[in-house]
Amino acid sequence: MGNILNPPLLEVRNLKTHFPTKAGMVKAVDGVSFHITTGGRLGIVGESGSGKSVTSLSIMRLIDPPGRIVEGEILLKGRDLTRLTEREMRELRGRELSLVFQDPMSALNPVYTAGAQVIEALQAHRTLSNSEARERAIQLLRMVGISAPERRVDEFPHKLSGGMRQRVIIAMALANEPELLILDEPTTALDVTIQAQILDIVRGLRRATVLLISHDIGVVREICDEVVVMYGGRVMEWGQVDQVTRAPKHPYTRGLLSSIPNPEMRGKPLRTIGGAVPNLLNMPRGCPFRPRCKQAVRECMEMPPLESKPDNSKVACWLA
Repeated sequence: MGNILNPPLLEVRNLKTHFPTKAGMVKAVDGVSFHITTGGRLGIVGESGSGKSVTSLSIMRLIDPPGRIVEGEILLKGRDLTRLTEREMRELRGRELSLVFQDPMSALNPVYTAGAQVIEALQAHRTLSNSEARERAIQLLRMVGISAPERRVDEFPHKLSGGMRQRVIIAMALANEPELLILDEPTTALDVTIQAQILDIVRGLRRATVLLISHDIGVVREICDEVVVMYGGRVMEWGQVDQVTRAPKHPYTRGLLSSIPNPEMRGKPLRTIGGAVPNLLNMPRGCPFRPRCKQAVRECMEMPPLESKPDNSKVACWLA
């Protein structure tokens, strides 16, 4: 999980991203820390409202006002992104770090062809002629598995299937070979076959360091080396994927894993985590998972620290 010989490419330290509302302060991300080494693949999992997507948007510095990062550091190769100007961030976005949004239709401009949008991403950071950029765009579309890219390059987003649109978004993100690729629910709303194809593309990326945001711990298990489990804007558990999925230490992680369908459960009802995700305007005292946890004890009225364990995993649970 990072060492002197392989220092972190990205290090997030005590990140807090809050949104003031008329009803009160929404602490969407409330003290999150993790890191990714160069070439690593880290997944962040959790239910809707856990703070996963806000974490990724915070890293990209794309939080819309009045929301803002109120505390913490986001270090990319030691450079704190929270201290950069918007102009400096624009230079980094696409070139050193890129984000693949979960909704390709909202990420693509409907009045420009797929090729024009990939070309724009290329020319934002490279000096390429229009013909050179077009040829490179065709290569990128081919690389992400789009058939007949010479024809698709001139088609508008509404002419493409959901899977193809997601591939175009990935091609745009990869255009300038960023060191860090963030994927926010890249397979949401796609059928199972297309999901598998998109995951194969991600799995085949050799040079990029990957941060994968997902509600599906099964998807993260296929792609990633490490996993961070978030709940209520906090990190509950963090470790090697095999460690966390085979021997989860936090009750919430165990709940997520037990809710994954498997062949042994045929004919049996799916297990679920009782209760509902917390209201971010009225968070429970102490551990945010306490009201839903069957193992909660009196000590859970105070938030436990994220502590290292002998196997190098980290867990925020008094019972761990």
